[in-house]
Amino acid sequence: MATIGMTPIIILIIIIFFLGVRIVRPTHRGLIERLGKYHHFANPGFHWIIPVIDKMYMVNITEQMINAESQEIITFDNLNARVDAQVYFKIKSDEENVKNSQYNVNNITYQIVNLARTTLRNIIGTMTLKSANSERGKINKGLYTTLMEETSGWGIEIVRTELKEIDPPKDVQETMNKIVKAENEKMAAIDFATAAETKADGEKRAEIKRAEGIRTAKILEAEGEAQAIALVNEAAEKYFVGNAQILRRIQALETSLSANAKIIVPSDKDLVNVIGEMAGIVPLPRKD
Repeated sequence: MATIGMTPIIILIIIIFFLGVRIVRPTHRGLIERLGKYHHFANPGFHWIIPVIDKMYMVNITEQMINAESQEIITFDNLNARVDAQVYFKIKSDEENVKNSQYNVNNITYQIVNLARTTLRNIIGTMTLKSANSERGKINKGLYTTLMEETSGWGIEIVRTELKEIDPPKDVQETMNKIVKAENEKMAAIDFATAAETKADGEKRAEIKRAEGIRTAKILEAEGEAQAIALVNEAAEKYFVGNAQILRRIQALETSLSANAKIIVPSDKDLVNVIGEMAGIVPLPRKD
């Protein structure tokens, strides 16, 4: 009978045991409160709490991303730009920081979003639209620094911030596109003109080289003719000294022959002897 009376108690103990079982995953940490007051910290693994009296709060310590939500910001040059950004953060895994993330701030994601939006307005409001588009790294750095400073007591780490987009008004965007197109066309025209100038310069240098080649060839030809004349004069002076009249006749004969003059050769004489007689030279003896 005693054994039967103990059965409900054993069953109750088993139920209470299983009701108090808690398993903490590696991606989480646990904060255990007893009667509404912080009691102890729970690392990954098996834990048991007293049902009803204790309560465990699971805290995700992995990296998380939140969208700062798109908003319109008036730039320094009074243009409305639509800006959107993302913030990556994670809760630090040690006990103190996990406690701070739950007890020092009411809603981490909500407050990070609003802090990021306010920071973006402050930063971009001091910049022109053009500088905001060209200096995104500066905006990201400013946003990151401000978030790190303002959330230092929240037990979190700001991993990085990313400025997704800065969209100007539609009419401004169209104007900017036209400017970019005009700049591209200008650069293309400059490149074309440079190429044409280079080609013309190459052709000019080729013509100069060709003219120099012709000039050199003519000079060489003239020098050759001069040397030939010099050799002829030298030979004439050497072999025809005292026979200027014979040399004169040979030159006259050469001139007449170059002018296609006709020569009648008698049947009883050789061509060589006829030419010799014309030049005043003794003919060769004829062998019968």
